[in-house]
Amino acid sequence: MVETAGRITLWGVEVFVAAADESSISVAARRLGASPSSVSQQITNLEGALGATLLDRSARPMSLTPAGALFLKRAQAILNEAQQARAELTLGAMSHLSRLRLGMIEDFDADVTPRLLSDLAGDMPSTRFLLETGASHRLHDQLDARALDVIVAADTGASADWMEVHALMEDPFVAAIPNGIVGMDDPAQALQDLPLVQYTARHHMGRVISDHLARHNIRLNNRFELDSYHAIMAMVAAGAGWTIITPLGFFHAHRFRAQTDLIELPFAPMTRRINLTAREGVLGGLPLDMANRTKDILQNLIVTPAAQSYPWLRDKLRLL
Repeated sequence: MVETAGRITLWGVEVFVAAADESSISVAARRLGASPSSVSQQITNLEGALGATLLDRSARPMSLTPAGALFLKRAQAILNEAQQARAELTLGAMSHLSRLRLGMIEDFDADVTPRLLSDLAGDMPSTRFLLETGASHRLHDQLDARALDVIVAADTGASADWMEVHALMEDPFVAAIPNGIVGMDDPAQALQDLPLVQYTARHHMGRVISDHLARHNIRLNNRFELDSYHAIMAMVAAGAGWTIITPLGFFHAHRFRAQTDLIELPFAPMTRRINLTAREGVLGGLPLDMANRTKDILQNLIVTPAAQSYPWLRDKLRLL
């Protein structure tokens, strides 16, 4: 492929924004699916077309020059307009969308995500779907960096003018406990005698739990801090402790349900909200359509079965 110097290309602008976001040519190349040499050449071509140096590539990490900081705002506006143009062309004809990059929290990867992808694929036969599963804060970062188009994740409290947010459901925090505790005279006291297997504070959900406990001056014997629902629930099932989790996380690790149980938190309640988020106006009506599809799937696969198994969850685990 021949690189054309002296012209400002949309690809060159996208490469520049990625490099500015990542402060690294190699990381930007991985994000874009291009080679580092191609990314470097595109930046050189763009700088030649503009007659200004945009990035200080000798710095570690790479940094914007004053001219680069000035152009970055224009570059982001150019990409927004390009995405809007694509959306307008595909509005009413979503089946022609060539690619959809979707981010989903791990809570949904066993049931909800496959059903949603299957439903979308049936109506969008020409679309290539790229799925990223991860923690909520990482998905939000990738959406902000334009590495994803749509995410379904927990609300992290971050908001921006460019966000299009569709609330999906409220997911309360509960206690997952080993079998045998329910029915005791004082389950709360029984939990005091068991270690807490805590979700890692490196993730948003773990920080929410830690902050809630600190805010209410609740001190627990938290000997274990893990980052996997399955590992946490395996320890609970083995009787090694109990955990604070949400119904989504509990049902995600369904293989341990026979050895565990759910009860309401023995202290002040807390909840989280799950949203579908995209860039405002970029994908036309697709985000709203996806939110409605996801709600239907959540009702059938999560909310209704959960209320049948645990009637006290009715009106707590609910669609929004």
